Amino acid sequence: MRKLLIAGVSALAALSLVACGDSGTESEKSGGADTLKMGVAGPLTGPNAAFGAQLKNGAAQAVADINAAGGINGKQISLVFEDDVSDPKQGVSVANKMAGEGVKFVVGHFNSGVSIPASDVYNENGILMVTPASTNPKITERNMWNVFRVCGRDDQQGTVAGNYISKSLSDKKIAIVHDKTPYGKGLADETKKALNAAGITEVVYEGINLGEKDLSALVAKMKDAGADLVYFGGVHTEAGLIARQMRDQGLTATLMSGDGIATDEFASIAGAEAAVGTLMTFAPDPRKRPEAADALKKFKEKGISTEAYTLYSYAVVQIIKQAAEAIKSNDPKKVADQMRSGQEFDTVIGKIAFNKKGDVNRLDYTMYTWQNTGDRVTYVENP
Repeated sequence: MRKLLIAGVSALAALSLVACGDSGTESEKSGGADTLKMGVAGPLTGPNAAFGAQLKNGAAQAVADINAAGGINGKQISLVFEDDVSDPKQGVSVANKMAGEGVKFVVGHFNSGVSIPASDVYNENGILMVTPASTNPKITERNMWNVFRVCGRDDQQGTVAGNYISKSLSDKKIAIVHDKTPYGKGLADETKKALNAAGITEVVYEGINLGEKDLSALVAKMKDAGADLVYFGGVHTEAGLIARQMRDQGLTATLMSGDGIATDEFASIAGAEAAVGTLMTFAPDPRKRPEAADALKKFKEKGISTEAYTLYSYAVVQIIKQAAEAIKSNDPKKVADQMRSGQEFDTVIGKIAFNKKGDVNRLDYTMYTWQNTGDRVTYVENP
C-alpha cells in the first residue's frame, strides 16, 4: 500500500501520481539526500476507508503545494501511504515499517485505538506524529515529546454534546450506546459524565461489537425503555445501522453522535429518511474559512470531496513546514519543541497553537444536523 510523491515533478503531476496509485520506480521509492520522508497512516481500506481517503487527499494536496513552492527547508517531501485498516496491530506494523523506511513525520492515524499504540513506536524511533482526527484524551496525556493533534478531545466533545442535550433536550429519555473502542466508549462516557453532572440519568447504557450487523435486541431494549434520543459513541458504519434498524422497528428516537460519523457514507448506510435529523458534534465547518479558499478550489478541480478531516490533514503538513522553517531544521525533535513553543501557525483551518501536551489551544466543537440539501443528505452546521 505504499506510494510516493517524489521531487522534481510539478504539483499537479505529483498529486495525479498519488491519485492514480502509481508506486514509482525503485530509485524513486528510496528517496534521496534532498528529500524528506513523510508518512500518511490511516484506514485506506475497510469500513473506515472514507476517513482514510480524507487523510490521504488532504496530505497529498498539501505536499503538492509545498513541493511546488520549494519544499521544507529546501527539501522536497517524499510522501508514503500506509494502510492500518483501523486495526491497532496493523497500526503498529505500519509504524514499524515507516520507521524502517526512514520516515521522519507522520500524518495520522485516524482511530484513537490505533494512534495510541502506533505513537509508542514513533516515539522510540524519533518520529513526530500529528493526528488530524484522533480525539481520545489519552493520546496527549502520556507526556510524549512526539505526539500532537490538530483536532479537539473527547472530553471537550462530550461536554459540548452533554450540555446541548441538557439545555435543549432535557425532557428526552436518553439511551447511550458505544462501540467499545477507545474513541467510541471514551466519547460516550464523556457525554454520559456531562449529562449525569446536569442531573440527567440515561435509561439505557450499552456497548456493541464492531462489525455487528443485527442490532434488533439493542433497538428493542431502547424501545422498551422509551428512549427518544440515542447517543452513539462510534463511527458511521455502526451508527448508520443503528439509525436504519431503529426506523425499521418503529423507534423514532433522534440519533446523536460525534465526529466519527462525519462522512456522507453515514447517510448511505442509514438511508436518507433515517439519517435526516441526526445530530452530530464536529468542529466549526473548516470549508467556510477564508484561509481554505485556495485549497478548496484545487480539490474541486480534481473532483475531491473535502469532508471532515481533509483540510485537517492539509493543516498538519502546513504546521510541520512552518515549525521546521522557523528553526531552520528538519529534525523531528527540534520541530516538536518548536510546535510546543507557543508559535501560532497559519493553516487552512485557521490559526493554531499547541499547549505543552500537544493539544490545540481552542475549543473546536459545535453542533450539526443531517439534512436533505436537495442533491444529497449531509451534515449542515447549526446556525
